[in-house]
Amino acid sequence: MNVPVLVTFVVYLVGMLGVGMLFYHLTENLSDYILGGRQLNSFVAALSAGASDMSGWLLLGLPGALYAGGMSQSWIAIGLVIGAYLNWQFVARRLRSYTYAANDSLTLPDFFEYRFRDSSRLLRVVSAVVILVFFTIYTSSGLVGGAKLFESSFGLNYYWALAIGALVIVSYTFLGGFMAVSWTDFVQGVLMFMALLIVPVMTIYDLGGWNETVRLAAKVDIEYIDIFSGMSVISIISLAAWGLGYFGQPHILARFMAIRSEKIVPKARLIGMTWMIFGILGSVFVGFSGIGFFADAPLQDAEKVFIELTQIQFNPWVAGVLLAGILSAIMSTVDSQLLVCSSAIAEDFYKALFREEAGDKELVWIGRGSVIAVALIAVAIAADPDSMVLNLVAYAWAGFGASFGPVVLFGLFWRRITRNAAMAGILTGAVTVIVWKQLSGGLFDVYEILPGFLLGTAAILLVSLLGEGPDEEVKEEFDRIE
Repeated sequence: MNVPVLVTFVVYLVGMLGVGMLFYHLTENLSDYILGGRQLNSFVAALSAGASDMSGWLLLGLPGALYAGGMSQSWIAIGLVIGAYLNWQFVARRLRSYTYAANDSLTLPDFFEYRFRDSSRLLRVVSAVVILVFFTIYTSSGLVGGAKLFESSFGLNYYWALAIGALVIVSYTFLGGFMAVSWTDFVQGVLMFMALLIVPVMTIYDLGGWNETVRLAAKVDIEYIDIFSGMSVISIISLAAWGLGYFGQPHILARFMAIRSEKIVPKARLIGMTWMIFGILGSVFVGFSGIGFFADAPLQDAEKVFIELTQIQFNPWVAGVLLAGILSAIMSTVDSQLLVCSSAIAEDFYKALFREEAGDKELVWIGRGSVIAVALIAVAIAADPDSMVLNLVAYAWAGFGASFGPVVLFGLFWRRITRNAAMAGILTGAVTVIVWKQLSGGLFDVYEILPGFLLGTAAILLVSLLGEGPDEEVKEEFDRIE
């Protein structure tokens, strides 16, 4: 067992639990537990949104794709940067204002119900079901990634590794809620950023500089250095379409809703986008530089390129800190997903359907119990060590992007959208993603988020224009939002 790495991991995990204990004593009501009382500052909001978004794919999946396929795989990074910027630029400020005006909505389903004045509560329930289904799968993929990291780093049995990782994440999410998750995400975001800058810089330096890195990659395969190699217009659009997912991700949108004030959104956007651009560039260069570094002894598992470069180039103590970056990337997404699921159960099912008179303390404990329940289901799914982690992530990302993305955008910026149109958009997007995915893994080699998003948009436009318009009360509220 690698003792320095183990010590580093233990110190890191104990620190995360300490943050959970701190915010346990500061959590007094459901708003505190779900949105931190809408008190996030610009730095925490920005890095928390980024860290909860990126997960382990930034240090495992994306470098692995670049290592295996060369620069042509960087189109996904380009699409994500564009999508994230548009999300910060157009959605963040207005969503913060609108959710507060719409009866101080705490969750996305909560917002949909008040935004469209859905007295039937069906829109809330359908939205909450979509969240629970896709996030439970999404959470399980993160737990699998964490288990494999522990397994490869310490030689642990897969199931023990899965149990340890799940226990720590569930503990600080259970205790501290949104503020614990956001502040741990802040720390994790800093750690991820350091790792993604240090590892590629050292690798390129060891190879003799950038020109030599490119030469070595071209020596392995000349197509590795061409961003257009093997790419058709459809392939490029399909990879770049990952960016559409940002508009519908509940765990990212929750950070916008929790920002202290609309006035600090520009500062948070600058911080968040700077972090993301440097982080994604680091991820791309880790994978690309790995091609030349391992030219004489290619890796069997492309997704371990970051781990292998770290273990080879750095002493065990430094490697421990950098490898903790992978763990932090996984944890920062899983904790956010658990929290969104718990808020859906407490606010959108328990309070909305069963106990409208439930008090804050009761709802907080329902939320905490929901964290454990969802985590147990996710652990059961993750119990298969052969789970296809990246496929599950892509599936959930597409599901949220296609289901919620069009509704969020039209709900924020189009006065004419109706309650029935919102319902049609959510169902059309979700069903399209599921059906498209089942058809031999997708038709025409197109990522399922693209047809799901387009058809969901078409459904919203069609139903809104053919049906009766929204009530005057809804229009007046829309006009008041700045």
